[in-house]
Amino acid sequence: GTLDAKSGVFKVSMPRKDLEVTIGGHVKMTPPMGLTAWAAFQKMGDHVMVMGDIVMTEDQVNATMSAVLDSGLEVTALHNHFFWDTPKIMFMHIGGMADETTLATGVGKVFAKLKEKGEVPKLPDIDPAKSKIDPAKLDAIFGQKGDYKDGVYKATFGRTTKMSEADVGNAMGVNTWAAFAGTDDAAVVDGDFAMLESEMQTVLKTLRKANINIVAIHQHMTTEQPRIMFLHFWGTGKTADLATAVKAALDTQAR
Repeated sequence: GTLDAKSGVFKVSMPRKDLEVTIGGHVKMTPPMGLTAWAAFQKMGDHVMVMGDIVMTEDQVNATMSAVLDSGLEVTALHNHFFWDTPKIMFMHIGGMADETTLATGVGKVFAKLKEKGEVPKLPDIDPAKSKIDPAKLDAIFGQKGDYKDGVYKATFGRTTKMSEADVGNAMGVNTWAAFAGTDDAAVVDGDFAMLESEMQTVLKTLRKANINIVAIHQHMTTEQPRIMFLHFWGTGKTADLATAVKAALDTQAR
């Protein structure tokens, strides 16, 4: 890494020279064009703060995210920077505050994950038109009645924030939802978590512990109070296991 003495910031970078990325099959992308993972460290009182951006193929995302969370670092955003890129590249922003050794060790573990080949999961054949999910079992797990239509069971949990002093809630899209299709033994779940900023790390850890994949982390609004972050998730497995994981993450939130 290098130290910028003027700003007091130490920055370490990892150009993804191992990736051969093209856009639309014709435009070649290189590390200086945004394919460089980095982490910057700055003294903050008695501690050190780290901020960074991690460049990954999509099949590296969740193993890398687990390395971040297991190292005591925080995940603050997950998104794409390009369209039509091959392979698909995702970007994960990280942060944290601790002592130099703790933060640097964590970043080192994250960078090490980028050298490992990602795994594409073996997925079951699932078609909502052939779903045989028992909605009563999911109702019991979530403690409320969901909607079951066209082979998809969907549970929704609303929240409320304020914009321009007006309440904005469930009907305006401020909600957590989870949709299930398949069978009790082989199902898919996908959905969106609405979280306070203070809740996000615990929700992430709970979902990743259950091997639920995190697909994106971002905001849907601006100027709302309190600020609401949204986390898109996806996973396959037994219906009850998936629902139990989502419910466990819900239970970590103050509602």
